[in-house]
Amino acid sequence: MSSRYVMDTTSPTITVMDTTPPIISVIVPCYNVENYLKQCLTSILAQTFSAIEIICINDASTDASLAIMQGFAADDVRMRIIDKPNEGYGASCNRGLDEARGTWVAIVEPDDWIEAPMYERMLDFAAGFDEKIDIIKTPYWRIWMPDTDIEHKFNCSYRRRIKPPQQPFTLAEASHLITHHPSIWSALYRREFLEEHHIRFNEYPGAGWADNPFLIETMVQAKNIVYLDEPFYCYREETPEKAAQFVRQSTLLPFDRWHDMMDLLDRLGVTDESIIRALYSRAFTYHAGIIEVVPLENEAVLSATERLFQRMDPELVLSDDELSPSSKKMFCDVLSLPYPRISGMRYTLRLIAKGFYNLRNVGLGFTWYQVKEYFAKRRSRISESVNE
Repeated sequence: MSSRYVMDTTSPTITVMDTTPPIISVIVPCYNVENYLKQCLTSILAQTFSAIEIICINDASTDASLAIMQGFAADDVRMRIIDKPNEGYGASCNRGLDEARGTWVAIVEPDDWIEAPMYERMLDFAAGFDEKIDIIKTPYWRIWMPDTDIEHKFNCSYRRRIKPPQQPFTLAEASHLITHHPSIWSALYRREFLEEHHIRFNEYPGAGWADNPFLIETMVQAKNIVYLDEPFYCYREETPEKAAQFVRQSTLLPFDRWHDMMDLLDRLGVTDESIIRALYSRAFTYHAGIIEVVPLENEAVLSATERLFQRMDPELVLSDDELSPSSKKMFCDVLSLPYPRISGMRYTLRLIAKGFYNLRNVGLGFTWYQVKEYFAKRRSRISESVNE
Protein backbone atom coordinates (compact mmCIF):
# COMPACT_ATOMS: atom_id res chain seq x y z
CA MET A 1 0.00 0.00 0.00
CA SER A 2 1.58 3.28 -1.11
CA SER A 3 1.80 6.24 1.24
CA ARG A 4 3.24 9.71 1.41
CA TYR A 5 4.20 12.10 4.15
CA VAL A 6 2.20 15.30 4.55
CA MET A 7 2.63 18.16 6.98
CA ASP A 8 -0.30 19.94 8.54
CA THR A 9 0.08 23.65 7.79
CA THR A 10 -0.95 24.67 11.31
CA SER A 11 1.48 22.35 13.06
CA PRO A 12 4.98 20.87 12.70
CA THR A 13 3.56 17.39 13.25
CA ILE A 14 4.38 15.09 10.33
CA THR A 15 1.80 12.44 9.57
CA VAL A 16 1.57 9.49 7.21
CA MET A 17 -1.27 9.41 4.70
CA ASP A 18 -2.24 6.46 2.52
CA THR A 19 -2.89 7.51 -1.08
CA THR A 20 -5.49 4.76 -1.67
CA PRO A 21 -8.95 6.41 -1.41
CA PRO A 22 -10.71 5.13 1.72
CA ILE A 23 -14.38 4.16 1.84
CA ILE A 24 -14.87 5.49 5.40
CA SER A 25 -13.22 8.48 7.04
CA VAL A 26 -13.29 8.07 10.82
CA ILE A 27 -12.91 11.38 12.68
CA VAL A 28 -11.57 11.21 16.25
CA PRO A 29 -11.57 14.64 17.98
CA CYS A 30 -9.13 14.46 20.91
CA TYR A 31 -8.47 16.60 23.94
CA ASN A 32 -6.70 15.18 27.01
CA VAL A 33 -7.92 11.60 26.66
CA GLU A 34 -4.76 9.64 27.44
CA ASN A 35 -6.60 7.22 29.75
CA TYR A 36 -8.93 5.97 27.01
CA LEU A 37 -7.32 6.71 23.66
CA LYS A 38 -5.44 3.42 23.26
CA GLN A 39 -8.63 1.40 23.68
CA CYS A 40 -10.47 3.67 21.24
CA LEU A 41 -7.85 3.60 18.47
CA THR A 42 -7.25 -0.13 18.86
CA SER A 43 -10.96 -0.77 18.34
CA ILE A 44 -11.05 1.34 15.17
CA LEU A 45 -7.97 -0.29 13.67
CA ALA A 46 -9.44 -3.72 14.48
CA GLN A 47 -12.49 -3.15 12.26
CA THR A 48 -13.23 -6.06 9.93
CA PHE A 49 -13.82 -3.47 7.20
CA SER A 50 -10.31 -2.18 6.54
CA ALA A 51 -10.77 0.45 3.79
CA ILE A 52 -10.77 3.29 6.28
CA GLU A 53 -8.74 6.32 7.22
CA ILE A 54 -8.59 7.50 10.83
CA ILE A 55 -8.26 11.27 11.17
CA CYS A 56 -7.11 12.10 14.70
CA ILE A 57 -7.55 15.76 15.55
CA ASN A 58 -5.39 16.78 18.49
CA ASP A 59 -7.05 19.87 19.97
CA ALA A 60 -3.92 21.07 21.82
CA SER A 61 -3.96 18.30 24.42
CA THR A 62 -1.70 18.91 27.41
CA ASP A 63 -1.38 15.23 28.36
CA ALA A 64 0.11 12.26 26.47
CA SER A 65 -2.70 12.06 23.88
CA LEU A 66 -0.57 13.29 20.96
CA ALA A 67 2.25 10.87 21.77
CA ILE A 68 -0.26 7.99 21.84
CA MET A 69 -1.61 9.01 18.43
CA GLN A 70 1.90 9.22 17.02
CA GLY A 71 2.69 5.74 18.31
CA PHE A 72 -0.34 4.28 16.53
CA ALA A 73 0.34 6.27 13.34
CA ALA A 74 3.86 4.91 13.17
CA ASP A 75 2.42 1.39 12.87
CA ASP A 76 -0.53 1.98 10.53
CA VAL A 77 -0.54 4.21 7.43
CA ARG A 78 -4.33 4.55 7.63
CA MET A 79 -3.92 7.01 10.50
CA ARG A 80 -3.53 10.75 10.00
CA ILE A 81 -2.79 13.22 12.79
CA ILE A 82 -3.71 16.87 12.74
CA ASP A 83 -2.20 18.84 15.63
CA LYS A 84 -3.91 22.21 16.01
CA PRO A 85 -4.61 24.98 18.53
CA ASN A 86 -7.39 24.44 21.06
CA GLU A 87 -10.72 25.39 19.46
CA GLY A 88 -13.26 22.93 20.89
CA TYR A 89 -15.14 19.81 19.80
CA GLY A 90 -17.12 21.41 16.98
CA ALA A 91 -14.09 22.99 15.33
CA SER A 92 -12.17 19.72 15.62
CA CYS A 93 -14.96 17.76 13.94
CA ASN A 94 -15.16 20.39 11.19
CA ARG A 95 -11.44 20.09 10.54
CA GLY A 96 -11.94 16.36 10.22
CA LEU A 97 -14.83 16.86 7.77
CA ASP A 98 -12.65 19.20 5.71
CA GLU A 99 -9.88 16.60 5.56
CA ALA A 100 -12.09 13.55 4.97
CA ARG A 101 -11.65 11.67 1.66
CA GLY A 102 -14.03 8.76 2.24
CA THR A 103 -17.40 8.05 0.69
CA TRP A 104 -18.74 7.83 4.24
CA VAL A 105 -17.90 9.78 7.38
CA ALA A 106 -17.94 8.41 10.93
CA ILE A 107 -17.21 10.05 14.27
CA VAL A 108 -15.77 8.20 17.24
CA GLU A 109 -15.29 10.00 20.53
CA PRO A 110 -11.90 9.12 22.06
CA ASP A 111 -13.24 7.93 25.42
CA ASP A 112 -15.49 5.35 23.70
CA TRP A 113 -14.81 2.26 21.58
CA ILE A 114 -16.46 0.31 18.78
CA GLU A 115 -16.96 -3.40 18.16
CA ALA A 116 -15.03 -4.98 15.29
CA PRO A 117 -17.87 -5.70 12.79
CA MET A 118 -19.51 -2.26 13.11
CA TYR A 119 -18.67 -0.64 9.78
CA GLU A 120 -18.77 -3.85 7.75
CA ARG A 121 -22.26 -4.68 9.01
CA MET A 122 -23.51 -1.14 8.41
CA LEU A 123 -22.23 -0.98 4.84
CA ASP A 124 -23.52 -4.47 4.03
CA PHE A 125 -26.94 -3.44 5.32
CA ALA A 126 -27.03 -0.22 3.26
CA ALA A 127 -25.91 -2.10 0.15
CA GLY A 128 -29.21 -3.96 0.20
CA PHE A 129 -31.13 -0.86 -0.91
CA ASP A 130 -31.32 0.61 -4.40
CA GLU A 131 -31.61 4.20 -3.20
CA LYS A 132 -28.64 6.46 -2.47
CA ILE A 133 -28.51 6.37 1.34
CA ASP A 134 -27.73 9.56 3.27
CA ILE A 135 -27.45 8.17 6.82
CA ILE A 136 -26.96 4.65 8.15
CA LYS A 137 -28.10 4.65 11.77
CA THR A 138 -27.75 2.08 14.56
CA PRO A 139 -28.45 1.95 18.31
CA TYR A 140 -25.53 1.79 20.75
CA TRP A 141 -24.34 0.14 23.93
CA ARG A 142 -24.61 2.16 27.14
CA ILE A 143 -21.55 1.66 29.33
CA TRP A 144 -23.20 2.47 32.65
CA MET A 145 -21.09 3.56 35.64
CA PRO A 146 -17.88 3.22 33.61
CA ASP A 147 -14.58 2.48 35.31
CA THR A 148 -16.28 1.40 38.54
CA ASP A 149 -16.83 -2.00 40.14
CA ILE A 150 -20.45 -2.00 38.94
CA GLU A 151 -19.79 -1.05 35.30
CA HIS A 152 -22.37 -2.69 33.06
CA LYS A 153 -23.27 -2.80 29.36
CA PHE A 154 -26.91 -2.08 28.50
CA ASN A 155 -28.97 -1.47 25.39
CA CYS A 156 -29.66 2.20 24.68
CA SER A 157 -33.20 3.49 25.17
CA TYR A 158 -34.27 3.30 21.53
CA ARG A 159 -33.16 -0.19 20.56
CA ARG A 160 -36.16 -2.14 19.17
CA ARG A 161 -38.27 1.05 19.20
CA ILE A 162 -37.41 2.52 15.79
CA LYS A 163 -39.97 0.99 13.43
CA PRO A 164 -40.46 3.12 10.30
CA PRO A 165 -43.17 2.00 7.87
CA GLN A 166 -40.50 1.21 5.29
CA GLN A 167 -36.78 1.56 4.64
CA PRO A 168 -35.28 3.90 3.59
CA PHE A 169 -37.28 6.52 5.51
CA THR A 170 -37.26 10.18 6.51
CA LEU A 171 -37.20 11.60 10.02
CA ALA A 172 -40.92 12.37 9.94
CA GLU A 173 -41.53 8.60 9.68
CA ALA A 174 -39.37 7.81 12.73
CA SER A 175 -39.16 11.02 14.76
CA HIS A 176 -38.49 8.97 17.91
CA LEU A 177 -34.84 9.01 16.79
CA ILE A 178 -34.40 12.58 18.02
CA THR A 179 -36.05 12.23 21.44
CA HIS A 180 -33.05 10.41 22.96
CA HIS A 181 -29.32 10.99 23.28
CA PRO A 182 -28.02 12.58 20.04
CA SER A 183 -25.70 9.55 19.53
CA ILE A 184 -24.38 11.05 16.29
CA TRP A 185 -21.46 8.61 16.49
CA SER A 186 -23.59 5.46 16.03
CA ALA A 187 -24.10 6.38 12.39
CA LEU A 188 -22.41 6.73 9.03
CA TYR A 189 -23.00 9.86 6.94
CA ARG A 190 -22.56 10.00 3.18
CA ARG A 191 -19.94 12.70 2.71
CA GLU A 192 -21.55 14.07 -0.49
CA PHE A 193 -24.80 14.51 1.47
CA LEU A 194 -23.01 16.62 4.09
CA GLU A 195 -21.31 18.68 1.38
CA GLU A 196 -24.51 19.19 -0.67
CA HIS A 197 -26.27 20.67 2.36
CA HIS A 198 -23.20 22.50 3.72
CA ILE A 199 -23.60 20.69 7.04
CA ARG A 200 -20.98 21.45 9.64
CA PHE A 201 -20.78 21.63 13.44
CA ASN A 202 -21.37 24.83 15.37
CA GLU A 203 -18.03 25.82 16.85
CA TYR A 204 -18.82 26.35 20.52
CA PRO A 205 -16.07 26.63 23.16
CA GLY A 206 -15.10 23.31 24.71
CA ALA A 207 -17.42 20.38 24.07
CA GLY A 208 -20.43 22.67 24.04
CA TRP A 209 -23.00 19.99 23.14
CA ALA A 210 -22.24 20.62 19.47
CA ASP A 211 -23.69 17.21 18.64
CA ASN A 212 -27.26 18.41 19.28
CA PRO A 213 -27.63 20.82 16.32
CA PHE A 214 -25.64 18.42 14.10
CA LEU A 215 -28.19 15.70 14.86
CA ILE A 216 -31.09 17.88 13.77
CA GLU A 217 -29.40 19.32 10.70
CA THR A 218 -28.50 15.86 9.37
CA MET A 219 -31.67 13.99 10.29
CA VAL A 220 -34.07 16.65 9.04
CA GLN A 221 -32.38 17.04 5.66
CA ALA A 222 -31.75 13.36 4.96
CA LYS A 223 -34.04 11.96 2.26
CA ASN A 224 -32.98 8.35 2.76
CA ILE A 225 -32.17 7.05 6.26
CA VAL A 226 -31.76 3.35 7.00
CA TYR A 227 -31.79 1.86 10.48
CA LEU A 228 -29.97 -1.34 11.45
CA ASP A 229 -31.16 -2.39 14.91
CA GLU A 230 -27.82 -3.79 16.08
CA PRO A 231 -25.57 -1.94 18.57
CA PHE A 232 -21.82 -1.77 18.03
CA TYR A 233 -20.76 1.57 19.52
CA CYS A 234 -19.81 1.49 23.22
CA TYR A 235 -20.59 4.83 24.86
CA ARG A 236 -19.13 5.64 28.27
CA GLU A 237 -21.88 7.44 30.15
CA GLU A 238 -21.16 10.06 32.75
CA THR A 239 -21.60 8.90 36.33
CA PRO A 240 -24.46 10.61 38.22
CA GLU A 241 -21.92 12.64 40.18
CA LYS A 242 -20.27 13.97 37.01
CA ALA A 243 -23.64 14.66 35.41
CA ALA A 244 -24.74 16.69 38.45
CA GLN A 245 -21.44 18.57 38.45
CA PHE A 246 -21.99 19.49 34.81
CA VAL A 247 -25.47 20.85 35.55
CA ARG A 248 -24.14 22.99 38.38
CA GLN A 249 -21.34 24.38 36.18
CA SER A 250 -23.27 24.77 32.90
CA THR A 251 -26.86 24.98 34.09
CA LEU A 252 -28.40 26.69 31.08
CA LEU A 253 -26.32 25.12 28.29
CA PRO A 254 -28.94 22.42 27.46
CA PHE A 255 -31.56 25.15 27.03
CA ASP A 256 -29.23 27.07 24.70
CA ARG A 257 -28.69 24.01 22.51
CA TRP A 258 -32.42 23.31 22.39
CA HIS A 259 -33.01 26.81 21.06
CA ASP A 260 -30.28 26.23 18.48
CA MET A 261 -32.14 23.11 17.34
CA MET A 262 -35.44 24.98 17.15
CA ASP A 263 -33.70 27.70 15.15
CA LEU A 264 -32.67 25.00 12.67
CA LEU A 265 -36.24 23.75 12.34
CA ASP A 266 -37.34 27.33 11.65
CA ARG A 267 -34.58 27.91 9.11
CA LEU A 268 -35.30 24.65 7.32
CA GLY A 269 -39.04 25.28 7.32
CA VAL A 270 -39.94 22.14 9.27
CA THR A 271 -43.64 22.00 10.15
CA ASP A 272 -44.16 18.27 10.72
CA GLU A 273 -45.87 17.87 14.10
CA SER A 274 -44.14 14.59 14.95
CA ILE A 275 -40.71 16.20 14.61
CA ILE A 276 -41.75 19.27 16.62
CA ARG A 277 -43.27 17.08 19.36
CA ALA A 278 -40.06 15.05 19.46
CA LEU A 279 -38.02 18.19 20.00
CA TYR A 280 -40.44 19.33 22.72
CA SER A 281 -39.87 15.96 24.39
CA ARG A 282 -36.11 16.64 24.39
CA ALA A 283 -36.76 20.00 26.04
CA PHE A 284 -38.72 18.42 28.88
CA THR A 285 -36.01 15.76 29.30
CA TYR A 286 -33.33 18.45 29.53
CA HIS A 287 -35.48 20.45 31.93
CA ALA A 288 -36.04 17.46 34.23
CA GLY A 289 -32.31 16.79 34.39
CA ILE A 290 -31.59 20.40 35.33
CA ILE A 291 -34.20 20.85 38.08
CA GLU A 292 -33.06 17.63 39.74
CA VAL A 293 -29.87 19.54 40.59
CA VAL A 294 -30.83 23.24 40.43
CA PRO A 295 -34.41 23.99 41.57
CA LEU A 296 -36.97 25.60 39.30
CA GLU A 297 -37.22 28.46 41.79
CA ASN A 298 -33.66 29.50 40.89
CA GLU A 299 -34.08 32.86 39.15
CA ALA A 300 -31.95 31.98 36.11
CA VAL A 301 -33.58 28.56 35.69
CA LEU A 302 -37.10 29.98 36.02
CA SER A 303 -36.37 32.69 33.47
CA ALA A 304 -34.87 30.18 31.05
CA THR A 305 -37.84 27.86 31.60
CA GLU A 306 -40.28 30.63 30.72
CA ARG A 307 -38.38 31.33 27.51
CA LEU A 308 -38.28 27.61 26.73
CA PHE A 309 -42.02 27.15 27.20
CA GLN A 310 -42.92 30.36 25.39
CA ARG A 311 -41.42 28.87 22.26
CA MET A 312 -43.77 25.87 22.39
CA ASP A 313 -47.26 25.50 20.96
CA PRO A 314 -49.52 24.92 24.02
CA GLU A 315 -51.91 22.80 21.98
CA LEU A 316 -49.13 20.40 20.99
CA VAL A 317 -47.81 20.21 24.56
CA LEU A 318 -51.17 19.61 26.26
CA SER A 319 -52.30 17.02 23.70
CA ASP A 320 -49.09 14.96 23.85
CA ASP A 321 -49.73 11.61 25.54
CA GLU A 322 -45.98 11.11 25.96
CA LEU A 323 -45.77 13.99 28.44
CA SER A 324 -46.73 13.43 32.06
CA PRO A 325 -49.64 15.34 33.63
CA SER A 326 -47.19 16.92 36.06
CA SER A 327 -45.07 18.25 33.17
CA LYS A 328 -48.18 19.71 31.54
CA LYS A 329 -49.25 21.35 34.80
CA MET A 330 -45.79 22.86 35.26
CA PHE A 331 -45.97 24.16 31.69
CA CYS A 332 -49.30 25.86 32.43
CA ASP A 333 -48.15 27.22 35.80
CA VAL A 334 -44.97 28.76 34.40
CA LEU A 335 -46.85 30.43 31.54
CA SER A 336 -49.87 31.34 33.74
CA LEU A 337 -52.19 29.33 31.51
CA PRO A 338 -55.38 27.66 32.75
CA TYR A 339 -54.76 23.97 33.37
CA PRO A 340 -57.42 21.97 31.51
CA ARG A 341 -58.87 18.76 32.86
CA ILE A 342 -56.57 16.12 31.39
CA SER A 343 -57.01 12.41 31.92
CA GLY A 344 -53.82 10.71 32.95
CA MET A 345 -55.05 7.29 31.81
CA ARG A 346 -53.33 7.31 28.40
CA TYR A 347 -50.07 8.45 29.94
CA THR A 348 -50.36 5.73 32.61
CA LEU A 349 -50.91 3.08 29.95
CA ARG A 350 -47.86 4.35 28.05
CA LEU A 351 -45.85 4.28 31.29
CA ILE A 352 -46.82 0.63 31.83
CA ALA A 353 -45.86 -0.20 28.24
CA LYS A 354 -42.53 1.57 28.77
CA GLY A 355 -41.97 -0.53 31.90
CA PHE A 356 -42.43 -3.75 29.94
CA TYR A 357 -40.10 -2.39 27.24
CA ASN A 358 -37.44 -1.65 29.86
CA LEU A 359 -37.74 -5.15 31.26
CA ARG A 360 -36.95 -6.55 27.85
CA ASN A 361 -34.35 -3.96 26.97
CA VAL A 362 -32.22 -3.76 30.13
CA GLY A 363 -33.47 -6.60 32.33
CA LEU A 364 -35.28 -6.87 35.65
CA GLY A 365 -32.38 -5.81 37.87
CA PHE A 366 -31.67 -2.49 36.16
CA THR A 367 -35.38 -1.75 35.67
CA TRP A 368 -35.91 -2.18 39.42
CA TYR A 369 -32.91 0.08 40.07
CA GLN A 370 -34.43 2.76 37.82
CA VAL A 371 -37.82 2.52 39.58
CA LYS A 372 -36.18 2.92 43.00
CA GLU A 373 -34.16 5.92 41.76
CA TYR A 374 -37.30 7.54 40.33
CA PHE A 375 -39.24 7.26 43.59
CA ALA A 376 -36.26 8.35 45.68
CA LYS A 377 -35.91 11.53 43.61
CA ARG A 378 -39.68 12.08 43.76
CA ARG A 379 -39.69 11.77 47.57
CA SER A 380 -36.76 14.18 47.74
CA ARG A 381 -38.57 16.79 45.63
CA ILE A 382 -41.74 16.45 47.72
CA SER A 383 -39.75 16.76 50.94
CA GLU A 384 -37.98 19.88 49.67
CA SER A 385 -41.26 21.53 48.67
CA VAL A 386 -42.80 20.75 52.09
CA ASN A 387 -39.78 22.16 53.94
CA GLU A 388 -39.99 25.36 51.93
